[in-house]
Amino acid sequence: MTRAELKNAVLRILGTVAPEADLTHLKADVPFRDQLDVDSMDLLNFFIAIDKELHVDIPEADYPKAATLDGCVNYLSARLGGQT
Repeated sequence: MTRAELKNAVLRILGTVAPEADLTHLKADVPFRDQLDVDSMDLLNFFIAIDKELHVDIPEADYPKAATLDGCVNYLSARLGGQT
């Protein structure tokens, strides 16, 4: 999966958790919680959906690494073996 495909997948999954959010203006280096109207339960559901769709389990200790768009794409890329 390319980085662009990972980014699109993350945005699509994020859109299911925060359907009212305008993801076109999402800043890649700012935490999701600082930009979107999501709470900790929404973020948990986001990480569960990542696991379900992309088959990458993100342990709770790693949540901060995947808390931004760039961080999430980088994290998933590394976990998927850098095949992007």
